[in-house]
Amino acid sequence: MSQHQHDHRENHPSDRSQAQHDSEKDTKQSDESGMNSHHDHDHEGHEEHSHHEHHKQMVQDFKFRFWWVLGLTIPIMALSPMIQDFLCVDWRFTADKWILAALSTVVYFFGGWPFLTGLADELKKKQPGMMTLIGLAISIAYLYSTAVVFGFEGDLLYWELSTLVGIMLLGHWIEMRSVMSASSALEELAELLPGEAHRVKEDGSTEDVPVEELQQGDKVLIKPGEKVPADGVVVKGESSVNEAMLTGESKPVDKANGDEVIGGSVNEKGSITIEISKTGDDSFLSQVMNLVEEAQQSKSKTQDLANRAAFWLTIVAITAGLITFGAWIFFTGQSFDFAMNRTVAVMVITCPHALGLAIPLVVSRSTSIAATNGFLIRNRSAFEQARNLDSIIFDKTGTLTEGTFTVTNILNFGDDHSDEEILKYAASLEKNSEHPLAKGILEKAGETWEPDEFNSITGMGIEGKVNGKSVKVVSPGYVREQEMEYPTAEVEKVSSQGKTVVFVIIEDQLTGAIALGDQIRESSKNAIHALHKMGIECIMLTGDNQQTADYVAGELGIDQVFAEVLPDEKADKVKEVQGQGKLVAMTGDGVN
Repeated sequence: MSQHQHDHRENHPSDRSQAQHDSEKDTKQSDESGMNSHHDHDHEGHEEHSHHEHHKQMVQDFKFRFWWVLGLTIPIMALSPMIQDFLCVDWRFTADKWILAALSTVVYFFGGWPFLTGLADELKKKQPGMMTLIGLAISIAYLYSTAVVFGFEGDLLYWELSTLVGIMLLGHWIEMRSVMSASSALEELAELLPGEAHRVKEDGSTEDVPVEELQQGDKVLIKPGEKVPADGVVVKGESSVNEAMLTGESKPVDKANGDEVIGGSVNEKGSITIEISKTGDDSFLSQVMNLVEEAQQSKSKTQDLANRAAFWLTIVAITAGLITFGAWIFFTGQSFDFAMNRTVAVMVITCPHALGLAIPLVVSRSTSIAATNGFLIRNRSAFEQARNLDSIIFDKTGTLTEGTFTVTNILNFGDDHSDEEILKYAASLEKNSEHPLAKGILEKAGETWEPDEFNSITGMGIEGKVNGKSVKVVSPGYVREQEMEYPTAEVEKVSSQGKTVVFVIIEDQLTGAIALGDQIRESSKNAIHALHKMGIECIMLTGDNQQTADYVAGELGIDQVFAEVLPDEKADKVKEVQGQGKLVAMTGDGVN
């Protein structure tokens, strides 16, 4: 790290540390695969298939079965006597019942297979639910109707069987599509890692190896512009690493000997050699992917309620069927076929077509709306609770603000140079610096001169020769040490707005100052205003100094400010607000 980088950091309004990477790995039961799927998606699995491929297969399976059943349902309904009576038509012909039975048999075994196997799984676990109810209803309808075809007196209910199977397959197809759309987030995370790495041999030469072959203790060379292949510690070289995709922090993080780097981050400047400390499931990226995968498999309270309802509906359906059969046989003296006909009608009717379709539709719709607005739902129960929020705690840098420094003010202390010249002299000298403040000055200036000399001033800034003149870009500490006079009220006014000020000295004359600030997002103001209209308290939590935090809070209308909070203290502040009996949400940039 250059001395100049240290100098500006001294006056930086915010010094955010990176997220803690060594969180314990969450244990997670893997999602099992197989076509014998049921509503909870707890299937016997093939471990060689990825989670994404598993869901892709399930989507294709439900889709394939649904279209076949839909195609067969049309002739089944056309051949059903009950439907013909309803339409006041007569399309009966010889052997029509046998054709109807054959088509319905395909629907029952092919279309109903996921529900039949689901029924068996639920009964095996002694947890009857939606699959038990669906499997029971289609089995009774099929067996009863088949008995009628073979001479038993009653009505054919094959059309009920085919429509029930079709609707349930459609519901599961929709649900799995929503899960598939969410699982694409895992693919994006996986793509953060490079395919190969430059492993350093004992003789100092390098060899390109697949990232999967890296082991703890291996040394890897990372060139400028390349991605870090795994979590590790810098053992040689210095650079700036962009961790925005993982931590949300837009400002590149300086790395030197002993500093940790995260797999998936991008090396921006200079070559570094790292020693691998974590690979595979222990890595930071893998832990994030595990969290995302768990989120996709989590169920909301609505789904849990539907599953509980399905359990009791199963009990009610069986009980109602038995009572119906017994009442017609023992209390009214009706024939067996009459009683069975009514019993089957009750059993089929109690099967919740709407419930089986409504929950997947809700999941699909809420997931797609959230994805459109940039939300990855980690926990559906928490997502549902959001409607009752009392307070929202905001991170500041990169969330309420842009997270990048731009020149906001140029203060001119004399008549010898214009504002543009002051900026151009400073930018010309800053060309040799990689600090975010230097980038902000360069972006504002645009055109620059080539510096003739460049040196750092220990702990204070940089100096050199530009366009034949001696130029210094220094911190306020240097100006105070040299006892230089300047309009302090003007500088303090800018500083009170949370901006960083650097001074420009040309030919030993204090010529002016440049103020840089982290711009407040325009969307932040709109968000705070909208939340206030909803009656939600807005709180800001930041590691910045109190003066900077108060300025941003005042600009945005924040209700409460927690400033100068260390990263490991942020969770305690959230608990403090929760301790006031409030339902709290926390929002920030990146994986926090």
